[in-house]
Amino acid sequence: MKCPYCQHDDTQVLDTRASDEGDTIRRRRRCNKCEKRFTTYERIELAMPSVVKKNGSRSEYEPAKLRASLMLALRKRPVSADAVDAAIHRIEEKLLSSGEREVLSGQIGELVMRELKRLDKIAYIRFASVYKSFEDLAEFQDAIAEVGHDRKSTGR
Repeated sequence: MKCPYCQHDDTQVLDTRASDEGDTIRRRRRCNKCEKRFTTYERIELAMPSVVKKNGSRSEYEPAKLRASLMLALRKRPVSADAVDAAIHRIEEKLLSSGEREVLSGQIGELVMRELKRLDKIAYIRFASVYKSFEDLAEFQDAIAEVGHDRKSTGR
């Protein structure tokens, strides 16, 4: 680790502590040349997979797009911000735990549909109608019947 004061690359770790949450390591260091002390932080950096779109192009995963899609489907629905945050967290966990460097946009869409089905049935139908490009009333009826069947089987 280079000293931020004199750029010397020989520093000594004096103290190491984990943060309260356990996701960051704080280290106090001293430069062996100028003797000045400084603090560094070490944290895990996980890279989300790239998104492969239907047309074959690739782009970086954008959490804002995921949130925007969920919020559009959930517009004027009684779902808390905490529930939306938890759903986004579950989707991102699944993407990270897959270990894949690339993920199809369709896979993300399926994860969103699964989360919306848990959060709000109306939002699920809204999202599904756009995501699956419903062409006629029969497709809407099938999606509604699917949600209704799930509701009966879970007792809700």
